[in-house]
Amino acid sequence: MDKIAITTNVSLPMPVVLIGTQTGGKPNFMPAGWCTRANATPPMIACGINKVHRTAQAISECRTFSVNIPAVSLMEKTDYCGLVSGDTVDKSGIFSVCYGKLGTAPMIRECPVTMECMLVTAIELPTNILFIGEITGAYADPAVVRKGCADASAIDPLILTMPDNTYRTLGKVAGKAWNAGLALKRRGDSGVS
Repeated sequence: MDKIAITTNVSLPMPVVLIGTQTGGKPNFMPAGWCTRANATPPMIACGINKVHRTAQAISECRTFSVNIPAVSLMEKTDYCGLVSGDTVDKSGIFSVCYGKLGTAPMIRECPVTMECMLVTAIELPTNILFIGEITGAYADPAVVRKGCADASAIDPLILTMPDNTYRTLGKVAGKAWNAGLALKRRGDSGVS
C-alpha cells in the first residue's frame, strides 16, 4: 500500500448548522458539523450531538428542534454560540427568532435556510446521541431560491473541516451528479484496463 497512516479522527468537510431548541422557556442555539440528510421520503435529517450539551437534553425533552444554515456572514455569531454554554449564557437574543407550524422549534431569521424537525428517534453512541428528525417544514430567503429550491452558492454556507477545526467556504462547481460519469456508463466499462 502506498498510503501512510493518519489519525483515525478523520472527517470529511461538513456544512455548519445551528441547532435550535427550546430550553427553560427560551430559544437556545448550538453550532454543529455532524449533520446530514438521512432519509428521502419522508425527508429526515440526522445530527450527532455530544451528550454533555444542553441541546441534547432539550431535544430529548421537547422532541422538536430546528436546523438553521448560516451564511459565512454569520460566522462570528455562529462560532460564539459554540464557545458559550446555554447552561450559563442566554443565547436567545443573539438572533431574531421565528417559529413555524411546530411552534416549539426556534428558527433563525438571519439564516438563509431554516428547517423545523420532529424527533423520530435518538441513537445513543458512546459520546454522542444521533438525533434523527423528520423535516416538517423548510423555509428560505427568496434571494437564495432557484426553481423552488435553495441554491447552495447563493446561501454561501460555512463548511467545517476537522481535525484542523477550520471554517471554509463552498468551492467552485466541479460537475453535475448523476451526469459526470455518463460517458463511462455508455462505454460499458469503468475505464480500467
